[in-house]
Amino acid sequence: MNQELLQSNHHLLVVEDSQGQRTVPLQANTYSLGRGSTNSIVIHSRRVSRQHAILLRVTMPGEEAYRFRVIDGDLQGNRSTNGLFVNGQRCFSHDLQHRDLIEFGGGSAKAQYLSNTSSIEKTAPSSIASKATDFTLLDHASKGTIITPIYDTSEAAITRLASFPELSPHPIVEINLSGTITYLNPAAIETFPDLPLLALEHPMLVGLVEAVSEQHGHFFARQVQVGDQFFEQSVHYLVASDLVRSFITDITQRRKSEEELYKRDRLQQAVADAANYLLTNLNFDEAIAHVLSTIGRAIEVDRAYIFENHPHAETGEVAMSMRQEWVRAGIAPSIIQSHWQNQPYSTFSKIGWYQALSSGYPVSNITADLPTQEQAILNQDGIQSILMVPIQVDAHFWGYIGFDECQTGRIWSNNEEALLSTMAASISGALQRRQIEAMIRHQAFHDLLTDLPNRSLFSDRLQVSLANASRAHTTLAVMFLDLDRFKTINDTLGHTVGDRLLKEVAQRLAHSLREGDTVARWGGDEFTVLLPYVEDQTDIAATAERILEALRTPFELEGHELFITFSIGIAIYGADGDDAETLIKHADTALYQAKQTGRNNYQFFTTALASLAPEQLAVEKSLRRALERQEFMLYYQPQVNIQTGQVTGMEALLRWQHPELGLVAPKVFIPIAEESGLIIPIGEWVLQTACLQNKAWQDQGLPPICVAVNLSARQFHQPNLPSMIAKILQETGLEPKYLDLEITETTAIQDIDFTCNLLQQMQEIGVQISMDDFGTGYSSLTHLRQFPINTLKIDQSFVRDVVDNARDTQIVMAVISLARGLNLNVIAEGVETVDQLNLLQELKCEQAQGYVFNQPLPADAVAAVLQSKTLMP
Repeated sequence: MNQELLQSNHHLLVVEDSQGQRTVPLQANTYSLGRGSTNSIVIHSRRVSRQHAILLRVTMPGEEAYRFRVIDGDLQGNRSTNGLFVNGQRCFSHDLQHRDLIEFGGGSAKAQYLSNTSSIEKTAPSSIASKATDFTLLDHASKGTIITPIYDTSEAAITRLASFPELSPHPIVEINLSGTITYLNPAAIETFPDLPLLALEHPMLVGLVEAVSEQHGHFFARQVQVGDQFFEQSVHYLVASDLVRSFITDITQRRKSEEELYKRDRLQQAVADAANYLLTNLNFDEAIAHVLSTIGRAIEVDRAYIFENHPHAETGEVAMSMRQEWVRAGIAPSIIQSHWQNQPYSTFSKIGWYQALSSGYPVSNITADLPTQEQAILNQDGIQSILMVPIQVDAHFWGYIGFDECQTGRIWSNNEEALLSTMAASISGALQRRQIEAMIRHQAFHDLLTDLPNRSLFSDRLQVSLANASRAHTTLAVMFLDLDRFKTINDTLGHTVGDRLLKEVAQRLAHSLREGDTVARWGGDEFTVLLPYVEDQTDIAATAERILEALRTPFELEGHELFITFSIGIAIYGADGDDAETLIKHADTALYQAKQTGRNNYQFFTTALASLAPEQLAVEKSLRRALERQEFMLYYQPQVNIQTGQVTGMEALLRWQHPELGLVAPKVFIPIAEESGLIIPIGEWVLQTACLQNKAWQDQGLPPICVAVNLSARQFHQPNLPSMIAKILQETGLEPKYLDLEITETTAIQDIDFTCNLLQQMQEIGVQISMDDFGTGYSSLTHLRQFPINTLKIDQSFVRDVVDNARDTQIVMAVISLARGLNLNVIAEGVETVDQLNLLQELKCEQAQGYVFNQPLPADAVAAVLQSKTLMP
């Protein structure tokens, strides 16, 4: 096929890539090659640049026929990512000869150029890979000589090579097969004056006769090094006269350019590897050590280091300290020298460094060219040349990364400076990530509202203090505090005022404690205090009195003068318990006694108090530990399209398996959790768990469904509810459209403006909104129209008697009609009998849930339900 194409087309390009092999006749003047679909010739490989190369039709001087020139990159001068190689040599531009092999993307794709414009062999290869040996280096002679074949054997080419040798600016050397020099043109005599003297010992002639006898053709080329110069020697064996004629071109500059390219590529690879390590290694110090070692070796310096700016320990002025250093073997480290630690920039006239670096400019100098004072400090470490590049973090001059050269006065290239600047930018990114991680860690262990330590951090500090107290035979105290009647203020003045009050209470509370004490927000309006070093009860009582005194001054908030008090329960290590759980439990019990005795006081735990706590307090205390002990679980009740039987969703239902009380009914513990504020962390756990489970079902290949989660009244009024929901969706990877948030009608109508605003924020996130228990809250049609919701859920109290009670039937019909008019979905809850289901179908109700389909199921049983095509009784 290629042979026929070559006969009818003077120029062909045989392309071989991941899509196979194809032949392209070259008939236009210009072709673009790359993986982009808009290219004239598309190269199918991910390692090939979007536009990798250009083919241009060119006419060479003295030639009648044209050929094609391949150029790396595009016509705007943009180079390809992985370079262009012709016959194994990297190049930016090359005039193609018959059977030249072009490699793209590191060899992931290849192309062979075929031409019939000369008397060359016209047999096209069946596979580029099968002819790969035509383009590899055939032999390696001594003294760096490389021999490659020449294929253009036309008479025209030979004539051109032989014309006007005396006028040629390139050396021409001719020898016979005995090695005797028979001719040197003037350029050869000028370039190689010792060639006649050295004869066959000269690098240009070493091994030449042997190479001629080993070649199958009469033409080949090799590269020869003479001193510090490199030459390309084109050899032509004249059979008729048994002479060997060499045409020699100086390629020293080309070799230097190639070496510079290689060095640049090596440095770029080192910077890329170091930057990737910074991204993947979470240990910043370890990553920086690897970075300095990698780029220090690649750029071949004696030292690589990082300095950080900071206030001087005594004067407060801007100072610098070396934080990390890499040194080449045999070079003394500088990091141990005092003159590189806590040194102001004003010392030794380094203020010029600061001015340049803080303005974003590098500092690059040979030591001998610096002022005397700067030379003195550099000479202490044998530094002959220095290069420093600033590290900016959030537009702030954080410090700098630098190189030292101790052997010579090295002149740093623009390329080295640019690569070091790239490395500085990567380090800046890593520093920013470290700051963000530190902020995240802080947020993980501190309360978002008050910025006090949270329950987790308090527990950690308590464990450490207990271990210290046990070793030192000292004592400590734990306090449990609760704001008296805070719920009344929160409900009457709103959550904004309530949150501001909590923040100011937290500040007063923190200021009333000693250094070393810990105050934490336990949850809601509850706080805990750790007194790690106390002498006796008098010492503890004094702290409790200071806390109560701190709240006696009223709080001025939005024109309101608010009076609030604390009830405090206290437990002492040793007397009231030896472990954290017991101490917190007994402090909580003492808190209950403080509330029972009139509030605004403190009580120490006694064994007599343990029997006074009512059943509600016992449940509340157990609830506090239920999350930690993983006693909660979620069951899922199917929501079914009653016209088709298809499962459309699942409602997540909370269950509490108490280790002693057994399965505690939601109607028992939910009100307690709501009142105590524990519903906030419990509700967040429910959301997190339901989203994770739904994503897991999807990852198993099950049909995607929406999971509904109930929001309690207290959850609904959380100030950070939308951001918390968005965060959970991001962490779990669940698309927002597969989460349905249910709020009761009663909750929704308490504050119409607040509800509309909050629901709008959640709709913008992309979640579904359902109004639960519809029909029980007496909301007007006007209010309902204002709410951005997706679904109405008919309360089970209406469904229970829908068959026997005509009034309930009319209510259900009205709700269905209302939902249809407002373009809302409707779900009937609590459907338990087939008669109820049949009537709902007649009333054109879309969906339903209840025991008639399934009881609530554990997560591992839901898969079978989702795999079934229908779920009808």
